[in-house]
Amino acid sequence: MQKHLLGILSLLLVLSFTSCKTTEKSPRSRKQDSVQKSANFEGVNNSAIFIDASKQKLLGNYDEAGKLYQKCIDIDPVDAASMYELAKIKLIQNLPEDALELSEKAAEIDPYNDYYLFFHASLLQSFERYNDAAKVYEKLVESNPFNLEYYNKLAISFLYAGKMDDAIKVYDDLEDKIGVTEEFSMKKQSIYLQEKKVNKAILEIEKLIEHYPNESKYYAVLAEICLANDMNEKAGWAYQKITEIDPDNPYIHISLADYYRKNGEEEKAFEELKLGFGNPNLDIDSKIQILLTYYTINEIYTDLKGQAFELSELLVESHPDDPKSHSMYGDFLFQDKQYEAARDAFRNVILMDSSKYLVWEQLLFTESELNDVDAMLEESLKTIELFPEQPIPYLFAGGAYYQKKNWDECIAILTRGMKFIVNNTPMEIQIYSYLGDAYNQLKDNSKSDEAYEEALKRDPENDYVLNNYAYYLSLRNENLEKAAKMAKKSTELRPNSPANQDTYGWVLYKMGYYEEAKVWIGKAIEKEDEASPVLLEHYGDVLWQLGDKEEAYKYWTKAKDKGTGSEFLEEKVEKKELVE
Repeated sequence: MQKHLLGILSLLLVLSFTSCKTTEKSPRSRKQDSVQKSANFEGVNNSAIFIDASKQKLLGNYDEAGKLYQKCIDIDPVDAASMYELAKIKLIQNLPEDALELSEKAAEIDPYNDYYLFFHASLLQSFERYNDAAKVYEKLVESNPFNLEYYNKLAISFLYAGKMDDAIKVYDDLEDKIGVTEEFSMKKQSIYLQEKKVNKAILEIEKLIEHYPNESKYYAVLAEICLANDMNEKAGWAYQKITEIDPDNPYIHISLADYYRKNGEEEKAFEELKLGFGNPNLDIDSKIQILLTYYTINEIYTDLKGQAFELSELLVESHPDDPKSHSMYGDFLFQDKQYEAARDAFRNVILMDSSKYLVWEQLLFTESELNDVDAMLEESLKTIELFPEQPIPYLFAGGAYYQKKNWDECIAILTRGMKFIVNNTPMEIQIYSYLGDAYNQLKDNSKSDEAYEEALKRDPENDYVLNNYAYYLSLRNENLEKAAKMAKKSTELRPNSPANQDTYGWVLYKMGYYEEAKVWIGKAIEKEDEASPVLLEHYGDVLWQLGDKEEAYKYWTKAKDKGTGSEFLEEKVEKKELVE
């Protein structure tokens, strides 16, 4: 079996040798044999070594192959084939300078071998020697007048060398030989546009239109060039030609919308947009890109809101089975605070495709805005089931459990979610804050304090955490000095917050500073109609301690009539005295 394989390799190598040493030379290259030394140098023929070298190359043994090709060159210093093969190996070995030197020698020895010339020219280009590369490509074009690749390479070399006119001439020469083609006319118009020769670029496109009068894409290119260069009348003519030639073209309406907008004809522009959006053949991604221009990250542009909704509704009508259309419509509804309708849209998306996490997340934010605790809990748990490594759904689930007073489940789900947070300090603070509140409800004071401390490590100026931590310490009559400092800081961070003012006043009350407490709770209670039962009850307690018992009783009564206060509120009202 091994001998059979070697036999096949030997045959391939003989063919390879024949190709490299003979067939790669054109008839003209063989005419140069008279000026070359014999391949048999000092009576030693290198053919066998060349075959061995090619065998090693075929097997991927490039180091060994390189040594053998070099030996061929040592035997025959004008062995262009070995130089060419060795140059390719040097390139594989990441020795481009050596490859360039060898390719140059091979091309000099056999200047009519297209393989050698093309390889050498390519290396010159890689070294950014574009003028030198162009000279070699010119030789190739001369000997191969119908090889499009050589023309193209020559033109590119001229372009990189900054010789735009020479590149154009190459394409013109090629056009004389093969006629007008889209590829080379488009390349010429691109060069003309780079040189800001707009009229010449237009002439190239008009030449294409003359040869292919029913090809709508050339009119579209013409229209775009004209529109970009304030040739509006000509652009309009080109767009109208497209509507005649290709009336079902889904993109023409978008182009016409842009045309009318630039002409200041906003109503016509919007009418064209509607035609485009109503066409199901216009791809949905193009429509979405247009819709994205109608709003910022925070809100829809007020003056364009009507258009935005009309287009997004057309999007749903023309792509009813594509979840992207419903998702986009849901985003608009959410931005416009139409949360019920937004929820329906996001639920439609999920019915079609439940694999998109961001849609579930947006649905949870919508449920939060609606304060639909049951739906938020149910959908957050479904989201966790589908995307267990996403932390945000755990936060929503924890919040829902908290509102439902299920403290144990709240703590369990938030603790699980904490494991999946990566580089998101604000979310960590939110979870620790929730944990602090939930542990407090369970009277697990040490864990509650620990959670608040963790939150404050990450953000020492979080007024919500400072306020809650201080308030719960005051209810326990623990660390009142610390509580006072935190409560005061919360009022400095958010001075107009009644909750923060009340907490600071209540801590002062607990410390026996009744006059100061009355000032701060008084600030919080300035709008009595908006005051909570707890706040009203606190103010009544302060008034009692200051000796104003009748007023105290009034505030306790208001608190009781308004809702639920402390566990002692009803007893205070019944006995008309402070109970603690």
